[in-house]
Amino acid sequence: MFNPDLKEMLKNVNSRYSLVVGTAKRAREIQDEAIANEEHLDTKTVSLAIDDINSGKYVIEEPDELKQK
Repeated sequence: MFNPDLKEMLKNVNSRYSLVVGTAKRAREIQDEAIANEEHLDTKTVSLAIDDINSGKYVIEEPDELKQK
């Protein structure tokens, strides 16, 4: 089972909600890219999205109003 370090992932994000939404968006992007390229993915898209976020390939940007809080 894939268990990423939540504390590490939350360092660059204001909230868990932002992390969940950003991960879901990235997972959908990965799925859409795979469908467009007619690829079969052996790894789940959420796991790939988490890997992208952890490695810094995908950055979750907060709206300016949330950054100030």
